[in-house]
Parts: sequence; structure tokens; C-alpha cells
Amino acid sequence: MSPEPLPPVAPDVLAEAVEQLSARLRKKLDAAIAGCAEHVVRAADGSLDVRFGEDALVTLRPGPSGAVTEAEQAVCTCLLAPRCLHRAAVLGAAPIADADTATDTEPEAPEPTADPAAPPRTDSTTAPVPAPEPSGSTAPPLTPAQVRAATALWEVAAEALSAGVTAGGAVVQAELLRAAHTARLAGLPRAEAAALRVVRGLRAARERGRGQRLGDLTGAFRDLLSGAALLASGTAGPGAAGTARRAYEEGGSLRVYGLCREPVLSATGYGGVSTHLVGPDGSRYTISDVRPGGLARTRGAGSASVALGGAVLDHAGLARGGLRIVGATVSPDGRLGAGRGVSATPLRGVDWSEEPASALFAGLLGEAVAAALDAGSPEAGGSEAALLGCDVEVVGPAGEYLVVRVAGGGPLLRLGAAHPHPELPHAANLRRIAEHPGLVLRVLGRPDPDRAATLRPLAVGPVPGEPYTLRLPEEWLGRADLGYDRLQGSHFPRGTGGSDTIAPVAAVPDPLADAPLWRVRRLLETGVAGGRRAVAEAGRGTDTAGLLAPLRRAGLGGAAQLAAALTAEADRRPRDAFGRLTDASADGYARAWLASAVHLAAAERSLVVASWS
Repeated sequence: MSPEPLPPVAPDVLAEAVEQLSARLRKKLDAAIAGCAEHVVRAADGSLDVRFGEDALVTLRPGPSGAVTEAEQAVCTCLLAPRCLHRAAVLGAAPIADADTATDTEPEAPEPTADPAAPPRTDSTTAPVPAPEPSGSTAPPLTPAQVRAATALWEVAAEALSAGVTAGGAVVQAELLRAAHTARLAGLPRAEAAALRVVRGLRAARERGRGQRLGDLTGAFRDLLSGAALLASGTAGPGAAGTARRAYEEGGSLRVYGLCREPVLSATGYGGVSTHLVGPDGSRYTISDVRPGGLARTRGAGSASVALGGAVLDHAGLARGGLRIVGATVSPDGRLGAGRGVSATPLRGVDWSEEPASALFAGLLGEAVAAALDAGSPEAGGSEAALLGCDVEVVGPAGEYLVVRVAGGGPLLRLGAAHPHPELPHAANLRRIAEHPGLVLRVLGRPDPDRAATLRPLAVGPVPGEPYTLRLPEEWLGRADLGYDRLQGSHFPRGTGGSDTIAPVAAVPDPLADAPLWRVRRLLETGVAGGRRAVAEAGRGTDTAGLLAPLRRAGLGGAAQLAAALTAEADRRPRDAFGRLTDASADGYARAWLASAVHLAAAERSLVVASWS
């Protein structure tokens, strides 16, 4: 019988449990965590038990949210409890709960506005945002408590970076979680979220989890350090602190139309679906249904009923239909809430060739990519790039990617699976499309911010007026959700199509691969993996010339200068006459690493945007 999965644990509960351990027990914590997940048993009352020998039994009783959010929900029967190694080990083996484990609250719906179809004031490229403050007003500055919390988070993050994955065990992670919880109490939700991403990345790297990428952890450290440094300076702008997830505001009455469905499957065991919508003026919205349950929950949510104002549509119908919502509640990132005062009635859906959906596929592609990447940057408060669309012609497969050319003689692009899980049909659908070179498609997806000319499609559809394009069922309303719908042979035209002018797949340009910036990236990832000592070793002897000379020859003098400063700072360990460190702080090293990481991110982003033109 396979063991039961451990429930998520709130960051402050785990941090407190580790803080209560003695120095001797802290040294044993990582070894104790290793085997906990294999001995979880569900009791008759629904609690979860983990036994350590004959004298110690740890019991977890999750709350209504499914997570352990209170210290009293984790108990141990040994004599040292609650300051025992058993309890801390079980909590350390459990996944980290999201920042918001309780049910989100929303305001009561307002009375309908005079124009029932009028949406709230919106940004031109992303989701609706609150109306600007009156002229002459300024956002409140950061409080002293927020500056202190950000300073503490910076110091802890710098020490974690200096330690690296190899030394970033449960104790280092607990210190990050404690600083993250303090940031949350001070009203810095964005800093807290960045710290949680680093902790999850450290765990995945130490466990060598499937799908774990060192580059993702490097980006998480960059976002955490840059955000903490800006907040600790006390000069951060009004949006640097961030806002709590799903802080819903009154949105009046809306008309929204479905675009596509996107499967949601997180590393913390949550699964569900997010349906993307568009308003009459081009505003973007989403309706999400994400709960604990993993892959099974993700699969079922795609056809589950929409929990919004008594609507009779399911997510599959909403993705191809529409809703008129009265008393809508909208978060700053465009999420629609399901408050008790919200009512919704179905509307006829719109084809991608009709307004307002057709606007997604119009305009200059390069400008749309730059706007989409800006919308997903941490500075803008986003977590992923915005959706964009384009018409493409299939060239053929290239490894794990499908190579296409933008219609009208545009650039070559790579289409990659939006989600890597093999049980989701993303990759299978792309492989089937690759069997039809010359096929003309309309694609809706997200640009990959880390790869040149790469789009992660969520849905595809036929291009009106093209003879060699998809033949989708009428009830699909001209689109196939690649994460839920499976393309069959009958959905493709017979015969062959294509153009003699299509470049071979091997000729796809990749400015990121051609540039020597990969040397800087490898240096930064070496620091994340092995810590400060590994960077110092990489900067000694002939390794320095091999790192800096290619950068200077390519005209990347700034990158070379920052890399040299990083290796020098990593090797700077001043000692007194007795061999003791006189400056053990990791502050200087973290600042040098951050400067090089920020420069690299800006350079790579410029190359990515240029690859789309």
C-alpha cells in the first residue's frame, strides 16, 4: 500500500518548529526528514500519523483548508514534544502551503450600474486595475516595520545564496520561512511569495525532483534579492510591496467571452483549471477553479461547473461561450470572484475571428511580445507572461518543439508544451500537428521569457479563408484547448500543403545560444548550486580567462566586468592574524551576484524580444 501524501504546512508553523530545536537536533534534521514521507498512515478519524520507533508518534490534523496552519495541529507523543526532532522532521517533509490557505473574502456586490455592459476601468494590455488616485495624491510610503522586515529578509536570503543548494538544508529553509512570514505580517506579500518560491526551489534541487531546473531557482533568487533590496532601501514605489492574492474589488456589471481553458497543476498538490476570458473592450479576465487534488483534480476541473453566480455553464462551455455578470467582483490581476451577490447568465460565444477576440491576433507581433513579457515581470506584479495570438504555418518537428513560421513571411518560432506533465495532452497534440507540414493555424499562448522565439500554446484554431487548415467540430467554435481536447485525424485536412519558401528546421536562429552569455548564466547557477565557495573556485586560474575573454570579444564588456567583480567578491574572505574571518557577512557577495543576475536577465530579455521580429 502506497503511503498517504502529507498535507501542506504553513510557513510559520514549520519555522517555529525548527527554531525550537536545540543545536544538536538541528544537525540531525535533514537526515530525519529524508524518510518521513514513506511512513505516513491515515487514521480512522482522518488524521495522518507518522511513527518513529515504538515511543514516538507524530499526528497531523489539517484544518478546513486542508493545510496545517496552527502549531496545535501537529503533535508528537515523545517526551521532548513539541521541541522534538520527530515533529519538526514531519513538518519539514510536508509541502509548503501557499500564502493564502483560508478562503478568500470578497466584498458584497454593488447595485448594477447605469450601463450594465460597462466594464471597470482597465489597463490597455493586461487585466483590470483600480482607477488611479486623484491628482496630487501619492501612495503611502513604506512603514518602518516594512523596511525592517525587508532588511531581515535580504540578510537571510543573502546567507541562503552564500550557502547554496548543497548547504541549504532544513535550517536555512526555516530561516527563510520565518523571514517570509515576518514580511507577510508587515504587509509585503510579494516579498513573501518570492521567498516561498526560493524555499520550494531549494527543496526540489536537494531532492533532485523531476522537472526541477537550476535556472528556475536562479531566477527565484534574483527576484527575491532584487525585491528585498528595493524594499529595504525605503525608496520603493507604491507597487513594490504587492497586494494580497485575490484582493477583490467591485467591478459592476460585465460581459465576458471565453478564449480558452488552461490546466493548472502545481508542485504543492493543487490542481484545477483557469478559463481565460475577454471583455468587449479587450480587457482580460480569468475564472479559476484550483483546489487540492493534483492531476485527477486537473483533469476533472476542465468539465466541472463554473462556480459563479449560479451559471449553468461548465468550464468547457464557458471557454467557447460567454457570460453576462451582474455585481461582479474583480481582483487587480483580472480574476473574477464568486461572491454571494454575483449573478451570471450565459451569452453566445464569439469566434476568434470576431471582436473582441480577433484583437488578440492583430497588431505587430514584436510589440505584443514585449508587452506580454512586461505584464509577466515581477516589477509589474505578474507571475507569467500575458496571452498573445498569431497565425502560423507548420514547418515540422525539432526535438521537443514544433517549428512554425509566422504568416506573411514572419520569423520562425518554436511551439513548446505549455505544461510538461506527460498525462496532459499538450505534447501529444503538438506531435500530431507536426505530422502536417504546411498546415496553417491560429495559435493562442504565452511567449516563453527564457527562450528565444518560443511560444507555449494553450489553444489552436483554423484560419478563416485558408484551404489547408484545421477542420474542427462545429461545437468547438473554432478552437481546440491543447490541455484538454485531443486532436484526431479527422480534425486535419486531407492531402498535403505547404510552401516551397519555408526554411529548413535546422535553420531556426537562436541568439541566446549564439551569445556567450551562457557563461555568465553558468557562473550564477554554479553559485546557486554550490554557494559562494564554488563561485570563488570558478574565478581562479585559467577559468577566469575562459569566462571573461569570450564576453569581451563579443562586445559584452558590462557582463564581463560584473562577472569579474562577482568572482573577486566571492574569493574575498579577509582574516585576522589568528585566521578568523573579520567580515563573515554575505551582503557584499549577494549584491555582486544580484548585479550580474539583473544584467544577464536584461540582456537575455533584449535578445528574446529581438528574436520575434
